Amino acid sequence: MSETKDLRAGFDEALREGLERIAAASDLEALEEARIRVLGRKAALSRARAGLRDAPAEEKPELGKLANEVHSALELAIAQRRERFQADETERRWARDRIDVSLPGDYHALGSIHPLTRLTWELVDIFVGLGFRLAEGPEVELTSYNFDALNTPPTHPSRSPQDTYYIAGRDDVVLRTHTSPVQIRTMEAHDPPVYVVAPGRCYRRDEQDATHLNSFVQIEGLAVDENITMGDLKGVLLAFARAVFGRDLDIRLRPSFFPFTEPSAEMDVMCFNCKAKGCRICKQEGWIELLGCGMVDPYLLERVGYDPERYTGFAFGCGVERIASVSQGVGPIRAFWENDLRFLAQFGGLT
Repeated sequence: MSETKDLRAGFDEALREGLERIAAASDLEALEEARIRVLGRKAALSRARAGLRDAPAEEKPELGKLANEVHSALELAIAQRRERFQADETERRWARDRIDVSLPGDYHALGSIHPLTRLTWELVDIFVGLGFRLAEGPEVELTSYNFDALNTPPTHPSRSPQDTYYIAGRDDVVLRTHTSPVQIRTMEAHDPPVYVVAPGRCYRRDEQDATHLNSFVQIEGLAVDENITMGDLKGVLLAFARAVFGRDLDIRLRPSFFPFTEPSAEMDVMCFNCKAKGCRICKQEGWIELLGCGMVDPYLLERVGYDPERYTGFAFGCGVERIASVSQGVGPIRAFWENDLRFLAQFGGLT
């Protein structure tokens, strides 16, 4: 009987000692340490259970039940204590991370469309309103389209690696130097009449300065139909210039040379600031050089299978940076590509 009494006392002591250790735990880490000491192999409960081997056979069921009750009581106390710690931690986290939704939010600057992209779209819209349609082509182009089809001979300086970016290991593939290849591809794919405007990035090995870049945006136009004349070209360019710079301005065409047009011309627009009187913007000339143009050389028409006796056409091309620089009074055109937000914000949309 004394052995049974000692076992009962051992279980009672294990329960009392365990509850005290659990209650004394101050956080989850301390509670885990108490659990090991209360329910581990070296705990008082484990030592008391070991004594069941020597207990009388008739007493073992009752003592085993008592051992299980003590074990369950200790596990319950640990679980309740853990829930309390977790609830306290959740409450502290909510207090720490609480957000006052009535406060104004943080300000984040909003981006906008790049001014050159916006201007390109506006220019395309002008020509679409005149009856042209949009055409696009690859930026990596064959020399047969970039040069040969445009009447540029193999000895022409523009075909030199010093002036044009060639793809490594190829002498017949380049980064296009203008969007004129789009005109050739369009004529190959469509029978006349053809009225297209082709915007896009171009690449040349130019020294970068106030008026030159090695990567720039160009927009070109092409019209091929019966009875197209130089007068039609001037009328289209006049409508374009007035839409961009003002309805009271005039243009003039000066003789020039391009391999793919004959006759060729440079178009000047009357200075919108001084109205041809001379000022800083037009460098006292009264006129601002804007683009190159001319009548399509019959060689190009024959190459794509058009009858040059029946069809004629005109073409023109200019840099979008040039138009932006003139219309906005910006000096170096490279400013458009330097990603200076202070500069870009002047054109609206960036807040």
